[in-house]
Amino acid sequence: MADIISLLLPFFGLILIGYIAAKATKQPAEALGWLNTFIIYAALPALFFKLVSRTPIEQLTRVDFIVTDIAATYAVFILLFAIGRILRGNSLADCTIQSFAGAYGNIGYMGPGLALSALGEGAAVPVALIICFENALHFIVAPALMAAAGDDKRSAGPLAVDIARKVALHPFILSTALGFAVAALHIDQPPAFQRLVDYLAQAAAPCALFAMGVTLALRPLKRVPVEISYIVPAKLILHPILVFVALTGVGGFEPVWIHAAVLLACLPTATNVFVIGQQYGVWQERASATILITTVLSVMSVSLWLIVIRSGFLPLQLFP
Repeated sequence: MADIISLLLPFFGLILIGYIAAKATKQPAEALGWLNTFIIYAALPALFFKLVSRTPIEQLTRVDFIVTDIAATYAVFILLFAIGRILRGNSLADCTIQSFAGAYGNIGYMGPGLALSALGEGAAVPVALIICFENALHFIVAPALMAAAGDDKRSAGPLAVDIARKVALHPFILSTALGFAVAALHIDQPPAFQRLVDYLAQAAAPCALFAMGVTLALRPLKRVPVEISYIVPAKLILHPILVFVALTGVGGFEPVWIHAAVLLACLPTATNVFVIGQQYGVWQERASATILITTVLSVMSVSLWLIVIRSGFLPLQLFP
């Protein structure tokens, strides 16, 4: 247990420090702009490029892993969407944000630092693949469903072009694609360039976690949605269980890949869910509350999953 605490204390401690700093200094939300720009456009892309470009190309083409992980994630999405739409009678737009709240984890900011610290360099490839492909799909699904809900008034053509542009030009996607190209072509990177990438990559986790703490402090808990009663367990409990069952059921994956996917699945709701809600004026305060509550409770859920993973209790193949 001591090693779990020593692993998570600096991780969640950085979030807490950011939270306290924001409360103490009372800086406006706009003051976070350049730090977020650095994280999204420099530090995290450098980390993803580093993880992918220095990996043998045969490990980067595990389509079965990506498809299985995304299928499990969107099983949670569809379940929450059905609950909101059929059982609660919520609007299509509300159901979309609620479903993302339960299926879209904070994999970009929290995933790499946690997985690499807990599981080592062997987790680098599955983490990069999950972040790249899940984000790409989320960037497609969110505007498409909002358009279907009538909150995006653009016609199909301009909407499709905008979605394709945002996916293709997103820094996470671009850096991962560039890493794929370097790995596939066996391009030797100059030492000076590698040092620059390493320098930026090392800043990714601490800066992202600090910024996350600041963001949580700047979005106070104003309204706790009724939906939190099933969104929280879906995100922190059901999601990692489904990912584990799906990957072990398919079989053929390295243990560290399964562990990395489970760790990313048990992370709290991504701050991007609030951004999406804010963009379309839907479920904003309740999305903010969900992010805060799942982040606080994820201290326990992540600790539990780390204990289970390190105990070796879980079978890594359901069907021999």
